[in-house]
Amino acid sequence: MVPLFAMGYLPPIAYFAQLTKYDEIRIEQMETFPKQTYRNRAVIVTANGLLPLIVPAVRTNGNHTMTRDMGISYTENWPIKHLRTIEAAYSASPYYLYYKDEFEALLTKKYDRLIDLNCELIRYLLKKLKINCEITLTEDYIEHGGWELDHRRNFSIKEQYSTEQFPEYDQVFAAKMPFQPNLSIIDLLFNMGPEAKNYLCKVRI
Repeated sequence: MVPLFAMGYLPPIAYFAQLTKYDEIRIEQMETFPKQTYRNRAVIVTANGLLPLIVPAVRTNGNHTMTRDMGISYTENWPIKHLRTIEAAYSASPYYLYYKDEFEALLTKKYDRLIDLNCELIRYLLKKLKINCEITLTEDYIEHGGWELDHRRNFSIKEQYSTEQFPEYDQVFAAKMPFQPNLSIIDLLFNMGPEAKNYLCKVRI
């Protein structure tokens, strides 16, 4: 039975910690798109604290729009805003420059659908993290509780985590604020680089 995951925009560390356990996952695209989730937002830490990076999603069929049909608005140049925010937050991190050019190329490419953007970013991150996990998309909707390995609701923006679950690693603003667990995976990648995968294996969720 292939595990089920929701899609995510630069998903949190917990998401990738789970991906290290599987050779293949299926990402849900047949659900009605929910609000206030990681599906179109990532959380990073800046000099001023936690900050969400939100992709402006377009509901092509109103409130009944399925995830596979969610578009992306480019009315405002959000990719450049995200990249500038990320640079301000991580330019002092040890590995930011190592990934910068590839990362910018992915974010500045235009996508018609949110799921295409998210899946391309997840596949890129899996490659850089050296996690061998194949991604496919669902073809039918499966009710919650109908799948043994259902992780679609496992990663909530509102959930609180501890350093017992997420061991501390060096973050850019450690001198100004306490350790922030389970941020977007890019926080871990830019700060730990090749050691990021080893860290993911230590996460307890």
